[in-house]
Amino acid sequence: MKITGSSYYIKFDLENGYILKAEGERLIGKKFIVYKDSMKSWEPPHEDELVTEGQIADIIKEVKLSSDENTIPIIFE
Repeated sequence: MKITGSSYYIKFDLENGYILKAEGERLIGKKFIVYKDSMKSWEPPHEDELVTEGQIADIIKEVKLSSDENTIPIIFE
């Protein structure tokens, strides 16, 4: 998974053609908070497909597993 973004959003690229953009904000202390309720649909060409709760849980799990002391902590709220 590739993770990119800005101060107000983050994109999770599953590297299989599916990219999920979620709203959030960068916090003081080099942390990023992701608003889970903004994780609703995939980026084009899959924009008509809703993201399931299971897919969101899988993304969160993979982000947590791939995090280490060299990455910006991502908090899901």
